[in-house]
This record gives sequence, structure tokens and C-alpha cells, in this order.
Amino acid sequence: MNLMESSNKYIITFIIIMTVVAAVSLAGMREITMSASTKNEEIFNKRSILLTVNEYLGNGLSVTDLSDDQVLKMFNEQVEQVVINQKGEVVPKMLAEKIDLAVEKKKPEGERLLPLFVFKNDKEKFYILSVRGSGLWDEIWGNIAVKSDLNTIAGVTFDHKGETPGLGAEIKDNPAFPGQFVGKQIFRDGEVAILVKKGGSQDKLYEVDGISGATITGDGVSEMLQRGISYYLPYIESIENK
Repeated sequence: MNLMESSNKYIITFIIIMTVVAAVSLAGMREITMSASTKNEEIFNKRSILLTVNEYLGNGLSVTDLSDDQVLKMFNEQVEQVVINQKGEVVPKMLAEKIDLAVEKKKPEGERLLPLFVFKNDKEKFYILSVRGSGLWDEIWGNIAVKSDLNTIAGVTFDHKGETPGLGAEIKDNPAFPGQFVGKQIFRDGEVAILVKKGGSQDKLYEVDGISGATITGDGVSEMLQRGISYYLPYIESIENK
């Protein structure tokens, strides 16, 4: 083997080794990035769920003041996760946090699973229902905490994918909008009656004021709540009958 051949072999070997090292490094970085992203999403979702019962945490605590570790600790200690089917039956050995409503909505309606989070403090328990629907531009979703009477709303959170800032996006960005739902009743004569009302609410027990200039988003919230909560009715009725 002459010097030129030896040099070429060295260069090729070096390139192969560096390529392998780079590929492994990139794969590792991607795995770390994905893991961090998944963890951040988990914390965000659990914080949002706890925010629906923010007034009932006790000891003057507020979800907004909790660190990520404190959120996870509180969630693990005070929230029971339940998965139910369309018949209202509990599905064993499943965690509610693993249920993605965006995925479930693509299934036939009878096969969809629902997440339910039960928050407990020293005095009572709250049933937190998750719903998903459509706004003006894209999907919207939310969590609704219901008191132990299974009818009174304790708190809600909403989010969206692409509603207009200053208009439809106010369902998330303006605390006054979700704040209107506190104390409202959900059911009337066995049906979901909660409603976002354009031009101002008239029935103070079941209606909240819509957002000016965001009628379609408001209608989407109403539809999401009425349809989404109705999916939980078989389970709610099973609890009431115990």
C-alpha cells in the first residue's frame, strides 16, 4: 500500500467515524429535546387542570405561584385519574392524562374514551371534565370543574390553537371570561344548559356573556360544552344513583 492509498483510507475511516458520532449525538439531542418538551406539556396540562379548582386548594395557595415540582406533587397527591367509556363505565388500569381528545374525536363515537380528574381537598371533591370543540379558525378545548353536587361549576379553563388575539383568543387570555362560569349551573331537566350568550346573558343561572366581536368562537364554546359534557352524563348519572 503506497502513501496515497494509506492517506485515503485514513480519511474515509475518519469521515465514517465522525458521521456515526454526529448521528448518535443528534439522536441523543433529539431524544433529550423531545423528553423536555413532553415534560413541559405534562406540567402545563396539569397546571391547567388544577387552575379550575384554584379557589379550593387551601392554605392560601394559588396554582400560578406553584413551581413545576409543586404542581406535579399536588396533582399526584390530590387528583385521582379516571378513564370512562361512552357507557359511563370506568376503564381499569388507564390514566386520564394519557387520553388525548384530539385523537379520541377521530374514533367512532361509541368507542371514544373520556378523561376525568377528581380533585380532593379536606372538605369535598370536584369532578374535572375535559372537552374539545371548534372555534372560528381551529380547535378549542377546556376543563370544567364541577362541585360534588354534580351540577355547579367551580371553575373552568379554556385554550385554543388559532383564535384571533383580542377577540376569540380572549377565552384564554382574559380571566374575566372563564371567571363568569363560576357558580353557574350545568344541567336543566337532565340536559346540558350552560350557554355563551351573544349580547349579554339573560338567564343568570345558565348563561355567560359572550365576547364582543367573537360570536363564532362563543358559539363554539357553547357547542363544545353542551356536546362535551353530555358525553359524561352516563357516568354522572351512575354516581347520582349510588
